[in-house]
Amino acid sequence: MSDNQYHNDNAILDIGDRPPFLQWIGLSIQHLFAMFGSTVLVPILVGLDPSIALFSSGVGTLLYILITRGKIPAYMGSSFSFITVMQALMKGAGYPAIAQGVIAVGIVYLVVALIVNFIGSGWIDKALPPVVVGPIVMVIGLSLAGTAATDATMRTVSATKSVYDLRYFAVAMLTLLLTIVYNMYLKKFISLLPILLGIISGYLIALAFGIVDFEPVRQAAWFSAPDFQVMFLTYKPHLYWGAILSMAPIAFVTMTEHMGHIMVLDKLTNRNFFKDPGLNHTLAGDGTASIIAGLVGGPAVTSYGENIGVLAMTRVHSVYVLGGAGFFAIVFAFVGKLSALIRTIPGPVIGGISFLLFGVIASNGLRVLIDNKIDFNKKRNLMIASTILVIGIGNASLQFAGYSFSGLALATVIGIAMNLILPAKAANED
Repeated sequence: MSDNQYHNDNAILDIGDRPPFLQWIGLSIQHLFAMFGSTVLVPILVGLDPSIALFSSGVGTLLYILITRGKIPAYMGSSFSFITVMQALMKGAGYPAIAQGVIAVGIVYLVVALIVNFIGSGWIDKALPPVVVGPIVMVIGLSLAGTAATDATMRTVSATKSVYDLRYFAVAMLTLLLTIVYNMYLKKFISLLPILLGIISGYLIALAFGIVDFEPVRQAAWFSAPDFQVMFLTYKPHLYWGAILSMAPIAFVTMTEHMGHIMVLDKLTNRNFFKDPGLNHTLAGDGTASIIAGLVGGPAVTSYGENIGVLAMTRVHSVYVLGGAGFFAIVFAFVGKLSALIRTIPGPVIGGISFLLFGVIASNGLRVLIDNKIDFNKKRNLMIASTILVIGIGNASLQFAGYSFSGLALATVIGIAMNLILPAKAANED
């Protein structure tokens, strides 16, 4: 699989290099650890089985490597971009609705991959310029702020009642503080694990505060299959147009992130993945991974930026190591005690991590605007960004004929439409 013509001399293990077996195991598990925290955090926030998220991310990664012909060292993890919509759907119709939304996201990727194959990708940049993408990414982070605050302060005492608990707030703030410390002061590979280390530290603090019920871990079996959710086997499907309409448009936003990751990987590995294997293959791999996730009970998946950090730090670019990370994600999904342990992570720990994580997502949206030097003295830019922010953060959902179109999806569609319709300059501008 190694292609000497494009070999990267800066890599310890290049894309096609196969390490010895024991080294492969160690490097693969090490790589998975860097993805682990974010991958399991998404299902925890939504209310899904973390083991299925591990399983679907592992299978998705292996499929991605296969579809991209073993040429791109990428990892498919749980996507944060769909959390707000998935949380709302989970409270309503439950996972069957989420499944259809996740599958719809994958289908959008496949359709776009087909279009790119025939006419190229220039139209994506025209439909989704930075002035649209930046505010949408900010909405994704800021719209979750209330969830983080609730997790960090409120203790559930009954099915209908929650009360403020100072211990929860203390645990959340200590978890946040330690996660910031890990981000700022750790070096080398361990600096790539701030979320995982933050969750572990917060869990230990929560144990000390007496707010962790460890009994489910003691009772759990070592081997246990994930709680798969499969159409026609575990539930009877019903068409949820609201879920499909709410999640599918957001796929266009995650596509821009996907393309950004490919650009960085190009520079890191001294390749041009847009040409070989081609953007159509990378999008198809990402979309197929999401479809598989929706078929087994997982959240939507996407290529992980954390993966790029690991590649840059370790200089291990081998797809065999990435495939190993996917393989061990599948193996860990069947470890019952690990699944039970993840499920016992208390709300304030998740809340503390979320304070930082959701803020970082919003800040990344702001960075898109700054890096591309978006001029808000231009009324066109101001109108587009302002509309997206308020509709999205305010969750101005559109409801008609029994269907609900989420505020984030509505903001995405309106933002794209405004970008295509509004003139470059207002009539009263020079």
